[in-house]
Amino acid sequence: MPPALGDDDRLIVRQALAGMLWSKQFFYYNVADWLKGNGVDPATTPTKRIMERNRAWFHMINADIISMPDKWEYPWYAAWDLAFHCIPLHMVDPDFAKQQLELMLGPNYLHPNGQIPAYEWNFSDVNPPVHAWGVYQIFNDEQQRGLEPDYAFLQRCFPKLLMNFTWWVNRKDRTGANVFEGGFLGLDNIGVFDRSSPLPTGGYLEQADGTAWMAFYAQLMMRMALELTAVDASYEEMAIKFFEHFLWIVSAMDRIGDNADELWDEEDGFFYDVLRLPNGAAVRIKVRSMVGLLALAASAVVPQALIDRAPALVERVRWLAAQRPELVANLPTLDVPGKNGTRLLAVLDERKLRRVLAYMLDENEFLSDYGIRALSRFHRDNPYVFYVGANSYRVDYEPAESSSGLFGGNSNWRGPVWMPVNGLLVRALVILYQYYGDDFTVECPTGSGQHMHLGQVAVELVRRLSAIFRRDEHGQRPVFGAIDLFQNDPHWRDYLAFYEYFHGDNGAGIGASHQTGWTGLLARLMVSAA
Repeated sequence: MPPALGDDDRLIVRQALAGMLWSKQFFYYNVADWLKGNGVDPATTPTKRIMERNRAWFHMINADIISMPDKWEYPWYAAWDLAFHCIPLHMVDPDFAKQQLELMLGPNYLHPNGQIPAYEWNFSDVNPPVHAWGVYQIFNDEQQRGLEPDYAFLQRCFPKLLMNFTWWVNRKDRTGANVFEGGFLGLDNIGVFDRSSPLPTGGYLEQADGTAWMAFYAQLMMRMALELTAVDASYEEMAIKFFEHFLWIVSAMDRIGDNADELWDEEDGFFYDVLRLPNGAAVRIKVRSMVGLLALAASAVVPQALIDRAPALVERVRWLAAQRPELVANLPTLDVPGKNGTRLLAVLDERKLRRVLAYMLDENEFLSDYGIRALSRFHRDNPYVFYVGANSYRVDYEPAESSSGLFGGNSNWRGPVWMPVNGLLVRALVILYQYYGDDFTVECPTGSGQHMHLGQVAVELVRRLSAIFRRDEHGQRPVFGAIDLFQNDPHWRDYLAFYEYFHGDNGAGIGASHQTGWTGLLARLMVSAA
């Protein structure tokens, strides 16, 4: 471990990684046999007449050791959790981390139509497309550590990720306008409606988070294609394809001019979901939540060495700037060199970046002492209410467990701190710092008069996240809340519980108490920030 880590920090990292290794478990599920046991023979029953859950997954045979979110309370895999697991797992068992990502993309798991299975109780649910990030992050981490680039790993994963990307484009872009839906995507997509059910208004929801995830996905595929030009120059064409995908998606999020029916709200300086009504009208759902911050994650920096390897991409960038200026008017597009000759591809230009960061780093909004809240604290005193006839639908700031039992509507994503999205925001800050350097500074916290460059902001965010587990000046660990036994008993006080999520105001652990799962990502963040 880095020498900059103190004894307490080493304890946190060591126990986080130990929990990741402990959460492996054998999982067996033969879907065809399970369906037959419920009186359905997939070979003879038309799919449209099969009402059992997972009826479309009769190809699936799971019989593998898999990293679980929590093998005690939740002894099944979840595809999105697993992608986050692989980042800290790669620190201690790199072969297993790679094998887990490839497992979800293999023929016994990946649906023939390209969908990645979500989780056992409904493989057809839609999880955020984070597997490309897991694959690329592991590839990049090895390069940063001076290891030989594992191009074979990228080559094995790339075509399967391409299938999954195509599934998203074909299934979740209703109008072909590059604005995406997805329903219950989890990962803090707080909404005023239950996204797993038909809307009470009719119509449909254009999701700022679903669209940002796809911009992020396109970026990652472009970066992987650029890396693979080292072994096969034909991948440059794929890099161009995904570069243009990214441009179309972002131009749909934020078109030229102030448009009342797009995801970017120029007056507020934030991204919101848009509700499309049956009569063609559009209404922005002005909930300040992680939905609007995820655009930060769609930031990629490309070093000069990769640019030099892709002359056709450079030419295409110039051609599009001349022929389709509306696509590139609102965002950085690889054409302006930054620090050390790096190039930036991002959803947010410098002006919009400052506006979004002003919300994210405001302690009266998203920034808590323990990381970035899922929902702005602004909504504590200003709940968002949407009326449909005599019925009202509302979102309040709830920093702990929700008072609502509505699960598909993200009832427990209304204020707590969640490690996975915080990890993606830290990553985005580091990437943006690689481009902007020391000269780009913001107030942190907003209104404090204290300015930091984005690298320093990333370190500050990791400090706050690790403060959840670190002893404070009174010798107390916020994660244990008011539980005296855990805080003070010498047999318990140094045995940490990596909860599912954390109280947005005091850092106390909430949800599954033994779910190291994606919270184990903290180990990777702390080691990188040291």
